[in-house]
Amino acid sequence: MTLHRRQFMHLAASAAALPIVSRVARAQTYPSRPVRIIVGFAAGGATDVVARLIAPWLSDRLGQQFVVENRIGAGGIVATEALVKSPADGHSLLVAGISDTVNATLFEKLNFNFLRDIAPVANIVRIPLVMVVNPSVPAKTVPEFIAYAKANPGKISMASGGSGTGPHLAGELFKMMAGVNMVHVPYRGGAPALTDLIGGQVQMMFIAPDLAIEYMRTGKLRALATTTARQQGLPDLPSVGDFVQGYEMNPWFGIVAPKNTPAEIVDKLNSEINASLGDPKIKARLAEFGGTALVGSPADFGKLIADETEKWGKVIRFAGIKAN
Repeated sequence: MTLHRRQFMHLAASAAALPIVSRVARAQTYPSRPVRIIVGFAAGGATDVVARLIAPWLSDRLGQQFVVENRIGAGGIVATEALVKSPADGHSLLVAGISDTVNATLFEKLNFNFLRDIAPVANIVRIPLVMVVNPSVPAKTVPEFIAYAKANPGKISMASGGSGTGPHLAGELFKMMAGVNMVHVPYRGGAPALTDLIGGQVQMMFIAPDLAIEYMRTGKLRALATTTARQQGLPDLPSVGDFVQGYEMNPWFGIVAPKNTPAEIVDKLNSEINASLGDPKIKARLAEFGGTALVGSPADFGKLIADETEKWGKVIRFAGIKAN
């Protein structure tokens, strides 16, 4: 059978259009069933709160239930491993955070490579920490604290909720950049660390603003600075970076998918998540944590993850931090 030239060109054009049509169709039909958002930490924590803020929005906008699934263990590793083993079809997502970039260096042997095995979808929020001290510490400013620490090397105990956590890394970065010697005291969670800080068993800590604000107001803790620029809820506090040039610590949370998730699905999720960050109710809830909503592309988020992995890798190696 001989095809006329016009028929041949028509068939060739149709064949070339098939991949485009299939991508459009795939994006239009996604999601085709409920989507799970995996969280590596317990209910009520910042990671879980972010997931439960975004899930209802995505459910309403995309017509399928987005269900939060807490997979707790090993500082988020259990959850991340569950994600990377999932089909790359957009029906399994993970709330990623600074712990994932820390774990990449902190643990020598993992069953995955975070940078290689995920597809960045959308960044959501940055939440600063506050540098607080027990009132028994005489320093009322960051420069005074640095002078006090240098005059008392190894005598100040720095609490955290565990090795490799955001507050721990904030403290190690401060030690490295300010040139001070403090003793890290890891606890099994932020709550017992905060209890001992208030009781005076340890002297200082980096902590999420919402956990410390009442104790700061009642004088049980003294806040010296935030780990990023001045915050709306704490306008009178300077930044550590105002005194220690280049210091910045911004715990962040965002959504990632398994690698090879189709770009059109990633883009669809990115668009909807970015839209959610303009919703007044979601913005207000994030603001309660001192959070700043972040809108950007998957590529923007991918660069952040790569930069953070490199940054915290340097801090971990410098400080000789080991996994618990």
